[in-house]
Amino acid sequence: MGWYVISGWKKNTSAALVAAGILFIVRTMAASNAQPTSQSAGPAAGPERPELPAPELSVVVPVLNEAGNIAPLIGEIRAALDGRMAYQIVYVDDGSGDGTARELLEAAGQCPFLKVVRHNRRLGQSAALITGLKAALAPLVATLDGDGQNDPADIVKLLARRLEAPAPDREKLMIAGHRANRKDTWGKRASSVLANRVRGAVLGDRTPDTGCGLKLFPRAAFMEMPHFDHMHRFLPALMIRSGGRVVSVVVNHRPRRRGRSNYGMWDRLWVGIVDLFGVMWLLRRACAPLVDNPDDRPDDKHD
Repeated sequence: MGWYVISGWKKNTSAALVAAGILFIVRTMAASNAQPTSQSAGPAAGPERPELPAPELSVVVPVLNEAGNIAPLIGEIRAALDGRMAYQIVYVDDGSGDGTARELLEAAGQCPFLKVVRHNRRLGQSAALITGLKAALAPLVATLDGDGQNDPADIVKLLARRLEAPAPDREKLMIAGHRANRKDTWGKRASSVLANRVRGAVLGDRTPDTGCGLKLFPRAAFMEMPHFDHMHRFLPALMIRSGGRVVSVVVNHRPRRRGRSNYGMWDRLWVGIVDLFGVMWLLRRACAPLVDNPDDRPDDKHD
């Protein structure tokens, strides 16, 4: 009797995974086809600006209704990175209805290496992230939330940790922030802990804080990932799926000083159940071959 129960459970689980995989693909294709045109804004008209060097790093910041947080966060990013490397800042306004667009336009007029892209309607944090990565010019990308709770000074810490890895490993290496001492409400912390435990148990990504917006990774590795709604919650698992590695680094986390959370607690777990099984389905079908490069082998000699 026990064998029949186990056998039936396995069959039901496999069927559920197949169904979730099909639904996941349909939703991904629908989301891709529904992308509205983004509007791009650069520096305001004025005196001719000097040509900027090609950026080594793009800092991508998705925002929704973050008026009041724009200028302070840009100032902190500049304070952390000015003089260290050539970099670019990419803000993606996910269809904000407050003064965010106006503040970003003003900031672009004062910061020649700030690029602003705007969705003409709200699409969600993952869509904003994808738009930002497409607009990024640098081979290396750092992401952080636009509410000011991530500390831009920690980007330097992530960069230093990346340099500790052997050069060949950096091509598919993600450095993920870990908010060990979160400055959030009890409900937000509890939902995040639960979501991380569920994802960790199902996906085995061995990442204690997948929801932390502060991450550092190669742009090319991200562009090779499957893109879908809520994918930002699964970036470590997707990096591992592609044959990469994820290293977590403890980072600073600060209370929100202005505004309120716009991407709610529901997104942290329950709305992602289908996506969770969809990613599990993707992981089971992962293919990350090791390519033997002929250029690395001695030339064959023939008579």
